[in-house]
Amino acid sequence: MTISQSLLAPEDISFEGAIALTQSLLSEMETGKLSDTEIKEIVTSIVKTENGARGFFVTYLTEDGDVAELSPPAVLKALAVAPDIVAELLVKNLAMSTAMVVHHARNQDHEMAASANRVRSRSALIISSIKTPVCQTIAQQILAAIATGEGNYAAFLQKWGYDRDQKDAIAQTLRTIL
Repeated sequence: MTISQSLLAPEDISFEGAIALTQSLLSEMETGKLSDTEIKEIVTSIVKTENGARGFFVTYLTEDGDVAELSPPAVLKALAVAPDIVAELLVKNLAMSTAMVVHHARNQDHEMAASANRVRSRSALIISSIKTPVCQTIAQQILAAIATGEGNYAAFLQKWGYDRDQKDAIAQTLRTIL
């Protein structure tokens, strides 16, 4: 079976293009029309650029279907191909979604808290499945920034204005992947 060129990401894929392409990919995966080899090739083509990886994760981690819940091996193998791009996005998604669970729970928005928790769970599952050391390094750097207010990820934490409860929740979650 030959992969349709429309499912392969161009080198200059935009964030929006990656979202649309990932939506198409997920639809095809749900119908069972793609082989593992095809899935791996398509996902690899999407996540090899930062725009592509960002669009992939914003769609994959939030989708309502079962594909991401299952974390297909072909997807995991593809994500391991671009560890530097993928790792940072995954660990940041894990941190941000954890903080949003706290935020939404505080506001008694149970639906949004559940959605953020789904992203947190999926991110953690992927991180533990791909086992790239880059994820652990980034998690340790974020933990250090939480503890000291300094370092590579201090600006990331400040940008989103996380409070002490959110930072504590992020730290607790990040420790589970170390």
